[in-house]
Amino acid sequence: MSFSVDKETNPIKVYYNSACPVCKAGIENQKGKMKGCPVEWKDIHSHPALVTEIHSELEQVRERLHVVDEHGQTYIGFDAFLTIWRHSPGEKWKATLLGLPLIKQLGQVAYNQFAALLYKWNKAKKYW
Repeated sequence: MSFSVDKETNPIKVYYNSACPVCKAGIENQKGKMKGCPVEWKDIHSHPALVTEIHSELEQVRERLHVVDEHGQTYIGFDAFLTIWRHSPGEKWKATLLGLPLIKQLGQVAYNQFAALLYKWNKAKKYW
């Protein structure tokens, strides 16, 4: 028996932390770009138990964006953004360009450094 998975039957799932004001603003902006797209927005601040869906720890999702694509593959950090952009009207070009090997590596390094600093800032501000 063959089972087919596609964007129509399985939306991507975006796990984000709304307690972080920078993250919340970014997600709200992205939601506006993806109206009508098959996406489930999962706020781990409002619903911490959601992290069990991706077999992760709460602090890991607080620090880095997580996305599960329509095939069930989990992407974290910069790769999560690439996945979102691949599914966002008008932003596929961004995923293609920023997904090129050298650019992707630089993006991953930059994202990881920014995410670590933002996480420390949020903790210092006691947002959670």
